[in-house]
Amino acid sequence: MKERTEELRGQVKSMFKDTTDLLQIMELIDSIQLLGLDYQFQKEITEALSRIHDANIDDHGLYHTALWFRLLRQQGYYVSPNVFNKFKDEKGNFMCTLGSDVKGLLSLYNAAHLGTHREIILDEAISFTRNHLLSALGDLKPPLTIQVSLALETPLYRRMRRLLARDYIFIYREDATRTDVILELAKLDFNILQSLHCEELKNISLWWNEIAPSKSLDFARDRLVECYYWTLGIYFEPHYSRARMITAKVFALISIMDDIYDVYSTLEESQQFTEAIQRWDAKAVHQLPEYMKDYFLKLIHTFGEFETLLALSEKYRLYYLKESMKAVSKAYFKESKWSAQRYVPTLEEHLHVSLISAANPVLECASFVGMGEIATEEVFKWISSFPKIVQASAIISPIMNDITSHELEQTREHVASTVQCYMKEYRTDVHVACTKLQGLVDDAWKEINEECLNSTAFSIAVLERIINYSRMAENTYKYIDGYTNSSTKTKEYISLLLVHPIPL
Repeated sequence: MKERTEELRGQVKSMFKDTTDLLQIMELIDSIQLLGLDYQFQKEITEALSRIHDANIDDHGLYHTALWFRLLRQQGYYVSPNVFNKFKDEKGNFMCTLGSDVKGLLSLYNAAHLGTHREIILDEAISFTRNHLLSALGDLKPPLTIQVSLALETPLYRRMRRLLARDYIFIYREDATRTDVILELAKLDFNILQSLHCEELKNISLWWNEIAPSKSLDFARDRLVECYYWTLGIYFEPHYSRARMITAKVFALISIMDDIYDVYSTLEESQQFTEAIQRWDAKAVHQLPEYMKDYFLKLIHTFGEFETLLALSEKYRLYYLKESMKAVSKAYFKESKWSAQRYVPTLEEHLHVSLISAANPVLECASFVGMGEIATEEVFKWISSFPKIVQASAIISPIMNDITSHELEQTREHVASTVQCYMKEYRTDVHVACTKLQGLVDDAWKEINEECLNSTAFSIAVLERIINYSRMAENTYKYIDGYTNSSTKTKEYISLLLVHPIPL
């Protein structure tokens, strides 16, 4: 399979050299990215996008104009949304004649979700295209009907890339304009990577089995596979194997820590636990209740294992990760105090703490620890400063989780959700609160988009990790807390990625 993959890669590289037509090269890049193959053609894609950026698209239709816009914005290029003005009538509305161009509407719908604040034309585009796509859905035929359905559920830019690749392999197979070389490469690549991912999960499971069955932690969620699945959403590429192993372990440790604070410990025990984590010393184990000791020692030991995986020039990274772990434990303890006191904070107070307790900052820091040279010390200083893009990413997880699970959470003693906080502070009902909070999620996505366009210090490869955490929040919390209740959609997704290979 690997030998055949190398042959096919060479043929695809030749396509980049031989294709001079602007429209064909854009569709080539788009197919390769949607099929999850772009990590193999970074140089070719970067060079092609540089040429595309300088191209004149004044005479192109809606489909290709929107595709041009999306491909460039995804790469961090700023291109003006004014390119869509040509599709408006004299009254400033999108032309009615566009309603029959479903392929163009879908392209615009997906492109418009890369908008930033104050780009009104893109907000209008989303509303216009969504209405027309919903109306047209019943009359469409595969594969277009599948593409439209998937996009209306979650637009391309917000989808988990690995699941998107699997979905798109079957969509691409039904496309009359497909290139069979690319399709074969996508199938082989998916299955080869699936084998690697299963091997990684097996190794992590051996590590997990030393702590998970512990009777002292039987109250905690046993979610190792779900942790690994989430990590696959951050990066699936083979050269990030070490990074995945580290991040998945941190994720699993954080999950247990969350349950210690949230489900089991008394406030006094939570305080002892927080103090021990701040000390970060195995000797502090003696101040802990018996049921916490195994976990605490495993936490310290695992970080010691991480150190052996890192080169001498990389070991500084663990300092930043430890500090992030200390910060999340403080946030968990703060929420424990609110819960014990039955205190309902303001929304601002809640977000000040839950942006840390959502664990995005610590997990995003963890995701860089095992990466290569691209994760410089400047990256760790930046991520630790809680920049705007990290704040925006951290808003998405707790709010989406609260919107879908706030009623279930309140059936037991639990810190007030953002939904409850909003209802109390603004004296609204649950429907209004959820609508307003969903607006904060959409604003957070615009903030992420804006930060990716404004970034000069870090490459899109660095920023992509943070975008991917936001994508996983969409994937996991859209309809239900798919992490806690993982026997639902999450189980299906995991089976698609880790159990069932693509038929060749």
